[in-house]
This record gives sequence, structure tokens and C-alpha cells, in this order.
Amino acid sequence: MAKKKDEKKQHVKVVTKSSLAFFEEYINNPSPTGFESKGQQMWLDYIKPYIDEQYVDNYGTAVGIINPKAKYKVVIEAHADEISWFVNYITSDGLIYVIRNGGSDHQIAPSKRVNIHTDNGVVKAVFGWPAIHTRSGEKEEAPTLKNIFLDCGCTTKDEVEKLGIHVGCVITYEDEFMLLNDRYYVGRALDNRAGGFMIAEVARLLKENKKKLPFGLYIVNAVQEEIGLRGAEMIAHHIKPNLAIVTDVTHDTQTPMISKITQGDLACGKGPVVSYAPAVQNNVNKLLIESAQKADIPFQRQASSRSTGTDTDAFAYSNDGVPSALISLPLRYMHTTVEMIHKEDVDNVIRLIYEVLLNVKDGQDFRYIK
Repeated sequence: MAKKKDEKKQHVKVVTKSSLAFFEEYINNPSPTGFESKGQQMWLDYIKPYIDEQYVDNYGTAVGIINPKAKYKVVIEAHADEISWFVNYITSDGLIYVIRNGGSDHQIAPSKRVNIHTDNGVVKAVFGWPAIHTRSGEKEEAPTLKNIFLDCGCTTKDEVEKLGIHVGCVITYEDEFMLLNDRYYVGRALDNRAGGFMIAEVARLLKENKKKLPFGLYIVNAVQEEIGLRGAEMIAHHIKPNLAIVTDVTHDTQTPMISKITQGDLACGKGPVVSYAPAVQNNVNKLLIESAQKADIPFQRQASSRSTGTDTDAFAYSNDGVPSALISLPLRYMHTTVEMIHKEDVDNVIRLIYEVLLNVKDGQDFRYIK
């Protein structure tokens, strides 16, 4: 009898009903770059039962530690901050112009509802845009940083300021978490609070499965990635790890207007993505791939020219050089309010990080030449 073709492997679910409830709450809470503290406290509260100690640095990077006295230190890391806007200029007739805080996309702004965060609480506003009837049909003006503006219902600058709004107030979109077709998690800031959620789930699995690690594990939720990997840069110098496994998002390239020739061929639902880049240490990457194969976890591959653009770079080039690797989560529509990730990919990223940790040996030397 002919051997059947390999059937699709049975998916192993990791995210529970209670952990999903935390994920939704965590995504819905705004954590703009530089203003992550409330979300960081939520994350620490969730992870507390699974760790021995915690540490928070001066800029808000949060760290959960297992086996804090161990000499050999392993980091698993994600970043907590999301893109946002700053109030930059208030006109005499009460309109507000903005500048970016991170890589906010001006093209998606028109007609979006936002929250302006003030000392008096949240003030609602909208990104206005001229009606289609009033625009020139021949060559329409596209949204740019110079012409998008906020309307908070005021008609004078004084009215705006009485609401507590001033230059420097941070602005976030109000869009929240949802489940699409029982297959995708959708929301703003999945880049990269999905990562913070996944590393917290790794800590939960270690605790629930009674796994004892022979090294110190530092579960790092870094701030200020979106403006240059700054949180990771600071905490890497504090921890001085021997190994770093970073998780972030990468582009699903299956939707229109994305070139696979330049962006690669990556898809939501086909598993975590391992990266090839100068900052990715080859022996660590080999450990990732072998761990995935051993545990029957599907994975994809991505090449990055020069840098990964993630906190991997900050850890790799810190101290005397930290062996580092990147596990990415495929995501559609990055830096919009409808970022999409596949449920099974979330489970599999968690599983892969977990399996890698179980395969790391105390004092493991990743150097190429010994």
C-alpha cells in the first residue's frame, strides 16, 4: 500500500481563555513610546506568579527574572511601545497639527478617531479631512504630515488649552482588539505587544510544566523600540546577558502592493520566522532551527540586509557582543490600526521560544572558533 503524503501536523494550542483575556486588555491599553508605564505595570502583574524577581529601569523597561542568582544569563525579549503622535501646533481656530512619535503612518490618519492624553484625562478628537465633494478631482492632494490635522470640537486655541491639551500631549488611536474569522487577532499595537504577551506565556508554561532552568532567565519587555531600539540598548548594558532571543513582528507579504522580490515570501499561518542577518549569531540560529524541527514546529526563513531593525541589533552589539537571534511573528498591515496576526503563529512562537530554552545548556559557548 502506498504511503500517504504527510498530513498537516496537529496544531498544539498554547493560549488559554484567561491568557487571551489578558492579551485583549493589554492590547487595548495605550502604551505610546515614552509613555509605557501603565502597560508595563499590567504586564508585570500578569507575569508575577511565574517569576522570582522583577526589575524596572529608569525609562520603564520591565524585567521578570527566574533564577536571579545564576551566573549564566539568558534573555528573551520583546518591546512594549507603540507608535503614536504628539501635539505639535495649535491653530488660532482650534485645530491641532501633529508630529510622529515613532513610525506613524500619515496616510491612514484621515477620519480616524483618537485619544489625546492629558493631565486631566483622555480628550477625544478626530483626524479631519475635506469631503470628496470639495476636493479637486484632477489631482487630489494626498495626506501628508503637513496637511493632516486633529479636530477636538473647539473653535479657538484657548478652548483647546482649557481641555488640558498642550504641545507635547501624546495621541493614540482608539481602535481595539478583535478576533477575525476565529483565525486572526486584529488590533493596533500588535507590533509588538504581541511579543510581550508571548514571552509572558513562555514564563507561564515554564511554571505550569514545572521546568527548572539551569541558568538565569531574564524576560525583558523593553521600551522605546520604535524610535531606535533605545530601551533594549539600555537594559542590555544593565543585564549583560550571555544569550539573547528576541521576538518581534515581520511582514506577511501575501497581500496586494507588496513585492516578494524585495520583501521575501512570508505568510501568516505558516509559523514563526527565523532571520538571517549579520546581527543574528549563526550558532544560536542553528539552535532555533533544530529546536523547531525537533518539536515539529513549522517555521519560515527571512533574510535581512545589514540590520534586522529590531532589538536583536541592540543586544547583539552591546557589551562585548551578545550571541543573539530573532524569532519573528508574521503580521499584516504593520503600523496601522488593523494589524493582523494568526492565532496558530502566536501559539507556535511561544512554543519555539519555550523549546529553545529547554535546549540551552548552562554556560553554553556559542563562539564560532574556540
